[in-house]
Amino acid sequence: MIPLGKCLWLGNRNAAGELKPFRDNFKPATALMSIALPVVSNPMTPNAIAPGLSLPAPKRRRADHPDVANLCDHCTAKCCHYFALPIDEPTERRDLDFMRWYLLHDRASVFVDDDVWYLLVHTTCKHLRDDNRCGIYETRPQICRDYTTDKCEFEDDWCYEKYFETPEQVYEYSEAVYGPDDSGNIRSRKPTGLPMV
Repeated sequence: MIPLGKCLWLGNRNAAGELKPFRDNFKPATALMSIALPVVSNPMTPNAIAPGLSLPAPKRRRADHPDVANLCDHCTAKCCHYFALPIDEPTERRDLDFMRWYLLHDRASVFVDDDVWYLLVHTTCKHLRDDNRCGIYETRPQICRDYTTDKCEFEDDWCYEKYFETPEQVYEYSEAVYGPDDSGNIRSRKPTGLPMV
C-alpha cells in the first residue's frame, strides 16, 4: 500500500467494546484537529482531559517487536476481514458503470494501489475464531499459506491513490474524467403507474 498521506489509527473498538468495521478505523490526521476533548478543571496538568475519557494506548509498530516475533500474535486478523481482487482499469464510461454496479452491493469498495485497480470485499473468513486464529490452519488454502507478515496490514497506515465506497463517488469520478453524461441521471426513472381496470 502507498502511504500518500499520514493516516492515524483511532482504535478498533467502539465505546461499547464492539469491533468497528475495518474501514472506520482510519482517519486522516487533519480529522483529529476537529476533535475537542473537554479539559479538566486544572488545565496545568499535562495532557489533562475530562474524567472518564482517555486517549487510546499508543499503537505498537512493527519495530516494537523482535524480528523473530510472530506479528499474528499481536494482531486482530485484519487480513481475514476482507479480500481484494485485481480488476481491469476502467478505460471508458461503461467500465465505470460496471464499477458502480459493484458498489451497489453491500460491503464492497474499489481502490487503486500502485496503479492497479482492486475490488475490495469487506467480509470475514468463516473460519476465523474468536481468538483471531484460523479454525482450519492445518488445511487452510494455499493463498493463506503463501501470505506473510512482511508487508501485511499490521501497521495499517496506508492511504490509497483512489478509493470508492459509493456508486455516487464513481459517477462523480466518471463525470470528472469523461465530462457530463448525456444519457441522464444515475437515478432510475420514475416507474409508471399500474393500468386502471
